[in-house]
Amino acid sequence: MADLFAGYEPASPDDTPAADAPLADRLRPRRLGDVVGQEHLTGPEGAIGRMVAAGRLSSMILWGPPGTGKTTIARLLADAVGLRFAPISAVFSGVADLKKAFAEARDHARAGRRTLLFVDEIHRFNRAQQDGFLPYVENGTVTLIGATTENPSFELNAALLSRAQVLILHRLDRAALDRLLDRAVEEMGRPLPLTTAAREALVASADGDGRFLLNQAETLFSVEIGDPLDPAGLSSFLQRRVAVYDKDREGHYNIISALHKAVRGSDPQAALYYLARMLTAGEEPLYALRRLTRMAIEDIGMADPQALPQCIAAKDAYELLGSPEGELAIVQACLYLATAPKSNASYRAMKDAWRIARETGSLMPPANILNAPTRLMKDIGYGKGYEYDHDADGAFSGANYWPDGMAAQRFYEPTGRGYEKRVAERLAWWDERRREKSD
Repeated sequence: MADLFAGYEPASPDDTPAADAPLADRLRPRRLGDVVGQEHLTGPEGAIGRMVAAGRLSSMILWGPPGTGKTTIARLLADAVGLRFAPISAVFSGVADLKKAFAEARDHARAGRRTLLFVDEIHRFNRAQQDGFLPYVENGTVTLIGATTENPSFELNAALLSRAQVLILHRLDRAALDRLLDRAVEEMGRPLPLTTAAREALVASADGDGRFLLNQAETLFSVEIGDPLDPAGLSSFLQRRVAVYDKDREGHYNIISALHKAVRGSDPQAALYYLARMLTAGEEPLYALRRLTRMAIEDIGMADPQALPQCIAAKDAYELLGSPEGELAIVQACLYLATAPKSNASYRAMKDAWRIARETGSLMPPANILNAPTRLMKDIGYGKGYEYDHDADGAFSGANYWPDGMAAQRFYEPTGRGYEKRVAERLAWWDERRREKSD
């Protein structure tokens, strides 16, 4: 099996696609060793490499971005271990197609040939359809390889995941994409009509997607271009690639999580970058503002009480101005939060207070602070002994406000940062007054 991991070589005449086939098809790897960017899986020490060397595959889920080789790897695996390759797409297939695929696999199994069932976009099958794979995977009728661009933890049944190994394909890095372009140049027999800087820009525009890169290269090869294009010329010639950012998928949550953590970590440059990633990919600006407002409350709070008004003001400004002018207000709010002193004391205090409130049930407040709108309530002691704080020295009576039988709790512990430093000093003064009164 060692030759499976050799370097790239042109395909033999017998399996070379037609001359007019798309460039990406002509360059489709014929062996696992031709696959670029996934050596952590396909190399001799990788999970796939070890399975091929042993001549036995387990069911697996290939999880990775578009254009990273999931379909190609599945097809090559079938060839490498002598399995029948049966591909279906969850986008175009239903229950009838699955039944047919399983029946055909069962027939081939009786004839002594096992089937590798490749399911592209497997996450698009619903939970019941995913359950339908289980008996055929368990009894060995098929070896399942599913491909998905979505996080399997969210999109696939736990039962299916327990029977399949999840293998993660990497976004193609610059070196891998450069190798693909070199193969394209070799296949076409002439150089790309690009300057060095423009070639670098082309690779960067692919965003880790090898298929997209080869399609763009094919467009460049398909026309007569005189002088090599510089980056500006390339940009005007080729369609700009839109970043992968599905608003209801994992990419969406990854970027908003990165923005939140960059703000929490007081890195305004990184925070602005992730905000830009969201907005330039088409995220709803008011969603970004809602998330920023949450950050103002959770991660800054009383350390800078102006953080929350900044976010509300940014919302008002955006609604008044619209895009793109109003997006500058969102940027200002983002930078304000990232550069503000941080405290999650309010957030922690809320969690602790909610927990104690659930645990203590319906304890009555002490009688001295109960309202007494009727004579009966006054007669039974409601409001008796209440000390009006504004009449006390320093407008602080030091009275007890906790229910009888419940010890005083301490939920809010201000930090020594920002405005909370002053709050901490004030709380310490009040605590001292209470101790003096109790002595």
